[in-house]
Amino acid sequence: MSISEDNGQPLAIEVKDVTVSYGDTPVLQNVSLSIEHGVMVALVGPNGAGKSTLFKAILGLIPTDSGEIYIHGLPFSKIRGELAYIPQSEQVNWLFPLNCADVVMLGRQRKIGWFRKPSKLDREIVDESLRRVGLADRRGALITELSGGQRQRLFVARALAQEAHTLLLDEAFSGVDVASQEGLMEMLTSLTVEGKTVLLATHDLTNMSGRFDLCCCLNKHVCAFGKPSEAFTPEVLEELYGTHAYTI
Repeated sequence: MSISEDNGQPLAIEVKDVTVSYGDTPVLQNVSLSIEHGVMVALVGPNGAGKSTLFKAILGLIPTDSGEIYIHGLPFSKIRGELAYIPQSEQVNWLFPLNCADVVMLGRQRKIGWFRKPSKLDREIVDESLRRVGLADRRGALITELSGGQRQRLFVARALAQEAHTLLLDEAFSGVDVASQEGLMEMLTSLTVEGKTVLLATHDLTNMSGRFDLCCCLNKHVCAFGKPSEAFTPEVLEELYGTHAYTI
């Protein structure tokens, strides 16, 4: 178990000196992060910075060359639903014939078991999760009928049904209009108030200031980690985006 703690309990996410390579090409180099419970963290960097690779490493989907990763003090192989992943919209087959309730019920699968039917409690949790993200009236709608913002909220509902305490969102604002972005941010903020932890990867700096508790600036290594007002220095922005960062 990780010895680092937040108020007497293990940290939500702890990444210790993690290096990941694809073949001979290093993608992440000595990345370290310590994220407490109940905070909203932006993972910021240009395309190719390693944001998705870091997520895959945290999720146990790819091996690391070195380093250690803990979720609530445990390696991914030993956690039981504490972590939920919300992928990039383009990574999802939206043509699959599922309705909203079906998608959210997938979040209950680990607790239900593969050959058992959902109980009344499971169905109540699904309905409550849909209500919390504002999709109660779309319960029976096919996912093909949803807008980009509704699809992202649907995956948050699945995470809620899973009873996850830590959410990873990969480019959640991609293809989502500004109004939907605002609604999604408000919803995620309300989850952190309840003690849940949100790590959101983005390359968009537009809404950073004042929207996140912390910001991790990543470009294969951690360039800065702290409050947005402290992390976004001219030097860090240049390290992330080059000399044209001054125009951002």
